[in-house]
Amino acid sequence: MTLVPRSLAFRIIALSTVWAIVTLLIISTIISTLYRQASERGFNSLLSAHLFNLISSVGVSEGGALTGSVDLGDLRFSEPDSGWYWAVEPVSSGLTGQLRSLSMSEAIPSPPATTVPFNSEFQRSYETDGIAGEDLQVFESEFVLDAENRVARFRVMGNRTELENEIGAFQGRLFTYLSIFGAGMVAINAIAIMLGLRPLARVREALSKVREGTAQRLDGKFPAEIEPLANETNALIENNKRIVERSRTQVGNLAHSLKTPLAVLLNEARIIGGEKGRLIEVQASAMQQQLEHYLQRARIAAQRDSVVYRTPLSPLLKRLVRVMGKLNPKTLVTLELPADELLFAGESQDFEEVVGNLLENAMKWAGSAVVVSLKAVDGPEPGVGAFELAIEDDGPGIPEDKARDVLKRGRRLDETKPGTGLGLAIVADLVNEYGGKLGLERSRLGGLKATVQLRTAL
Repeated sequence: MTLVPRSLAFRIIALSTVWAIVTLLIISTIISTLYRQASERGFNSLLSAHLFNLISSVGVSEGGALTGSVDLGDLRFSEPDSGWYWAVEPVSSGLTGQLRSLSMSEAIPSPPATTVPFNSEFQRSYETDGIAGEDLQVFESEFVLDAENRVARFRVMGNRTELENEIGAFQGRLFTYLSIFGAGMVAINAIAIMLGLRPLARVREALSKVREGTAQRLDGKFPAEIEPLANETNALIENNKRIVERSRTQVGNLAHSLKTPLAVLLNEARIIGGEKGRLIEVQASAMQQQLEHYLQRARIAAQRDSVVYRTPLSPLLKRLVRVMGKLNPKTLVTLELPADELLFAGESQDFEEVVGNLLENAMKWAGSAVVVSLKAVDGPEPGVGAFELAIEDDGPGIPEDKARDVLKRGRRLDETKPGTGLGLAIVADLVNEYGGKLGLERSRLGGLKATVQLRTAL
């Protein structure tokens, strides 16, 4: 049992869908990464610019106190607990006072240099927690303010939570837009694939017409990729026809070549007369019957797999019942047909022989009534239709232990009745050659019921 569906369209659509999903995931990851990197660079550049602006805005008074008028041009440094802060603190002795932004309602500790060391330019950057619990990105520098080498620590803090929220919102919008684009792309791709595979459906329809017998070849214009397939199929159909015709010709030639010698033997047997003459006549007649039987089997085998035979059953049954009724006026023959016409997937001559032998047998044994019925039944395989022909009589019937014997060639249960004992055997052979079923059972009329199941043509 395979886990992969056999549908070509499903496989192509599934593969293209998986590829589209993987591609869009890769694209979204790349775009998100690039956007994050650009946002973080801009964020860090802004903090760095604010830091240099802060350093340039602060000085030392004559008394050694930090002084300056700081304006970084961003209102967020004026909003309390906004997450955007700046602070200037003395580091060396001889320097007093502290400067803070209006947004900074309480002190934010700075980690020791042993934990986060300064670089060669006495600058460092680190993350810490803000006053309102936000994440802060801190840019810090220690700078010499005057000739007396008094050093102050400058810090500019930016709200990193805002940055992460902006990045998250961008990623959400990106995912939404790419999802809509991906769904549209998959839908358009599926429509294109289905339209591209439509010529295959046309090929299937053309083959169905050939199989049903309504067409002899695949007709129509097909795409360049499918046209070679259609041409090869037409060539195969033509080759099959040639094989059937050749087989029929050979069968006919064989029949004609043996017909004259057998006729001579039969004629000579009648001339000889006596016991020897009758023996020769019987054996020659048996040879003739065997020849007809096996020639017929060869013809059926040659045509059985052909795809162009369709025989309407209702007209054929009506004609045969009408003829049999005229030949047997004392027997009432009833015909029961379905509302819809059924078609036999074979030649009319073969079906006529089946019905003729069964009807002849029923007429021979019937007391006064014969019923012929036809109905559609389930086929031996899914998607294959079938029909059942039943011929019943009100005669004595056949014992169950004798049902198999009457199907043997030349076997007769009652030697007082005229005939050769070949009728049911011929029917059995014909039905078997067409892959059907022959059954013998008790009839509702009290006699024999012979049922034949054969495949229908679509």
